[in-house]
Amino acid sequence: MFTLKTRLAFVTLAGALLGCGGDYGSTAPPPPPPPPAQTVAATDAIVFTPATLTVATGETVTFTFGSIAHNVFFAAQSGAPADISDNNANVSVARAFAAPGNYAYTCHIHPSMHGTVVVQ
Repeated sequence: MFTLKTRLAFVTLAGALLGCGGDYGSTAPPPPPPPPAQTVAATDAIVFTPATLTVATGETVTFTFGSIAHNVFFAAQSGAPADISDNNANVSVARAFAAPGNYAYTCHIHPSMHGTVVVQ
């Protein structure tokens, strides 16, 4: 049958083959981190998600824009942050909310898109 020398050679070969199973040299990037908790996405489906976001006073909300251009214009009221004008695509823009209130906003490019940030 098999000699001790043959068995050792077989075990060594099996170990070498199993050791070759790693993904050495892989160029696949790691998955992106999850978006921050206080994020509103202007989606390619022409909606803001979530439509209503509740944050604490002083928190920052990040507005993310997909491959379709969007903007964010806040209703005129005291304490509203600056608008996010222009045609924004594939970028993120942060706005701080310093005072409590309900801050409604729309996309002027897509008037059916609207949302609200509730600051408590």
